[in-house]
Amino acid sequence: MRCSIAARKPPASSRFGHVRYSTTGETILRNVQPLFAELEGGGFAIGHNGNLTNGIALRKQLVHEGAMMQSTTDTEVILHLVARAKRNRFVDRFVEGLRQLEGAYAFVGLTNKKLVGARDPLGIRPLVYGTLDGCPILASETCALDMIGAKYVRDIENGEVVVFDEDGAQSHKPFPPMAARPCIFEYIYFSRPDSIVGGRHVYDVRKTMGAELAREAPAQADVVVPVPDSGVPAAIGFAQESGVPYELGIIRNHYVGRTFIQPTQSIRDQGVRMKHAANRAVVAGKRIVLVDDSIVRGTTSRKIVDMMRHAGAKEVHFRIASPPITHPDYYGIDTPERDKLLAATHDLEGMRKFIGADSLAFLSVNGIYRAMGFTARDAARPQFTDHCFTGDYPTPLTDQSGQDAAPRQLSLLAEAI
Repeated sequence: MRCSIAARKPPASSRFGHVRYSTTGETILRNVQPLFAELEGGGFAIGHNGNLTNGIALRKQLVHEGAMMQSTTDTEVILHLVARAKRNRFVDRFVEGLRQLEGAYAFVGLTNKKLVGARDPLGIRPLVYGTLDGCPILASETCALDMIGAKYVRDIENGEVVVFDEDGAQSHKPFPPMAARPCIFEYIYFSRPDSIVGGRHVYDVRKTMGAELAREAPAQADVVVPVPDSGVPAAIGFAQESGVPYELGIIRNHYVGRTFIQPTQSIRDQGVRMKHAANRAVVAGKRIVLVDDSIVRGTTSRKIVDMMRHAGAKEVHFRIASPPITHPDYYGIDTPERDKLLAATHDLEGMRKFIGADSLAFLSVNGIYRAMGFTARDAARPQFTDHCFTGDYPTPLTDQSGQDAAPRQLSLLAEAI
C-alpha cells in the first residue's frame, strides 16, 4: 500500500490519496483507503503503507470489547485505538494507539486541522516530507514529490511522529531510540527506480547489485537480457561489469502492470503472456544471461525461460540480483506462505530444473550489503530488514503465533524498552 497527501494551509484545503496494494484484507471497496471515522474531536482519515503483525490479535480484542469493524484491513484498528485513548490532545491519543502496534507502518492521517505522519520504530516502510507552495506534503516515495513539482525536505525518521497545523510543524519522538532497519526489498523491487530511499538513489543501488552479481556469478554468454522492467538496472550493472553486451531481448508491453502483485495465479499467468514478448533478432542462436530482481514462486521465471527457448536461444543462464527468498513477508509485501516460495521448497539445482535454465545463480546476502555500501560484518549485524532471505524478523509476529519466526533479535523494541 502506498499513500501520499498534500495539505494546503489546513483546514482550508487538503488532499489525500492512497494506492491500495492489498496484502491484508480482501480486494473490496470497503477496504479502500483512506479510512475515515468521526471521533470525539472531529473527523479523522488515515492511510497505511505496511502491515501490522498483531493486527488480527488487536482486532479480535477490540471486537470482543464491542467495537464494530467496517473493513477487513489491519489499518482499521488504529482508528479504534485512537478513539479509545484516554488523552486530551489528538497527538497524544494517536501516539497511545501507536504504542500498541507491532510490525511495519508508515501512516498518514488528516483531521480537520492537522496533517499527521508516523513511521514505526524501525522505519521498515518509507515516508518522506516535502513542500509545495509553502504547504506540507507526505508521501511514500520521492518520485511522488517529483511528479507534482514539490521540493523534498527530508525523510520522516524511524519512530517519529510529525504534526503539521496552523502553528507549523512539530516533531515527536515517543519511542526509545533504535537503529533503523528499513526493508531491503524497497531497494530490490518495491520502490520506483527514480526514487531516493534513505538517501540512496534506487536506480544506482540496483545497478550496483547487478555489478556485484556479475562478480559473484559470471556466465559465458553473448548478450545480457533484462527481465523488464524491474530487472533493467541490475542487468545494466551486470553488463557493464562483465563486458557482455546489453540487449533488449524481451519487449515489455507497458499497458500491463506488475504481475508479481496480482491477486491470483491465473491472473499472474495471463499477465505474463500479455506483458512480455521475445525479441528474436537478439535472442536467436545466442547464449543469453537473463537478469531479474528476484524469484518468488518461480512460475514467471519458468515462462520467461521457455519464451527464450522458443525464440531460439542457444543457452539461457538466469541471474538474480537478490538472494533466494526463503521466508514470507509480513510487513507489507505480498509474498506467499513459505510452502509456495520456490527457494523454500527447492535447493539451487531444484530451482534451476524448475525454471528450465542452463544455470541459475543468486546474489548473496553479503553481496546485497556490499551494494548498499556495507561490509560482511554489517550483514551479520543487520542494517536492514532482510527477513525474506535470512528468516530474521525484527519484530514480534503475534498473529503468526511464532510460525516462520527464527529471529536473532525477535523483539528489538522490547529490548530497547
